[in-house]
Amino acid sequence: RYAWVGIFPYSIPVYRAPSQSSSGSTISSMPGKPESRARPGHPIEVMNSHTVDPAFQRTKASFIFFREFLRCPRQVASIIPSSKLLKRRLVDTANIDSAKTIVELGPGTGGTTRSILHAMAPDARLLSIEINPNFCDVLKRIQDERFVPHHGSAGDLREILSIYGLGAADVVISGIPFSTMDQVLGAELLEVIASVLAPEGRFVAYQVSKHIVPLSCPYLEPATLEERLVLLNFPPLRVLRWQKMSSSREPSIH
Repeated sequence: RYAWVGIFPYSIPVYRAPSQSSSGSTISSMPGKPESRARPGHPIEVMNSHTVDPAFQRTKASFIFFREFLRCPRQVASIIPSSKLLKRRLVDTANIDSAKTIVELGPGTGGTTRSILHAMAPDARLLSIEINPNFCDVLKRIQDERFVPHHGSAGDLREILSIYGLGAADVVISGIPFSTMDQVLGAELLEVIASVLAPEGRFVAYQVSKHIVPLSCPYLEPATLEERLVLLNFPPLRVLRWQKMSSSREPSIH
């Protein structure tokens, strides 16, 4: 239905007239008539002739991601968004389908965010905290009543959960690069994350290095650490998971 005109990243989709069958009937819907695709427990996606092609949106998001990497390489830490394999691994490792309150730290342009939304339960809530205002503008285009995008610092996680009336987190997923973060700030953030996790809650981080592991020892149970390497991503990343023991200190949210 769409033909691409121009050169990446400045190419744009142009509407191509739908083909017709031998009987003269239109095979695909005409411009101006929306197409709806719905899955149980998921938002309906609607596209018409005035809606930007999702493929174009993804291309634009990738361009914004690359631009922000050039502007803040220590904060973004990757030149392109996460691969499909990495997103599937994160969703599976965190057991998203069984979580009711999910927190995402450093969602970027929302590729992982969308994967989480597709996997989570209809009555679950997802709070995504992003410090980059340009990424936040992209995140706010995601229309899902279960989704709460927030522009702010992950270090204020306790207060942000309280603002939105959310309780202890069943899952916290973080793409924040601890390897480029000041060690003191990194340790403080891990302490906050551990304090808001519900008993049996999971913390999943995807990282270039294992720099986060020694920092986590005072706050997260080392015996629960699981690690998987995802090679089909650029750059290859480690997916690390900790689980809060039921006997640990109660979550602190105020």
